[in-house]
Amino acid sequence: MITIPGIDPAMIANNLTPFEPTHPGELLNDELECRGITQAKFAKQIDVSPSLLNEIIKGKRGINTEMALILEAALGIDAGLWLNLQASYNMQVAKANEPFMARLAKIRNIAAML
Repeated sequence: MITIPGIDPAMIANNLTPFEPTHPGELLNDELECRGITQAKFAKQIDVSPSLLNEIIKGKRGINTEMALILEAALGIDAGLWLNLQASYNMQVAKANEPFMARLAKIRNIAAML
């Protein structure tokens, strides 16, 4: 988190959390579109089912380590970037889950008493 004396850290652009998290599949879709590659053609090139690729692009399935390595090999985009994007998305989704955050607050209160 970036801090600047006299400025609320929540108002610094680098500290802002998007209203709606961006699934890395959206970025994959943008990359394929920029390269002029259809989902079907790309799925065939990387030897995965078109439905699997579509589920990733639609945000219904995450990018795991193996898929990140496949994307790195096929697109030249570092696997670590894909994994970091997925982890960031997962974190934002979890933090937006109010029942889960209430559960964490309860656990923190218990842990503070130990």
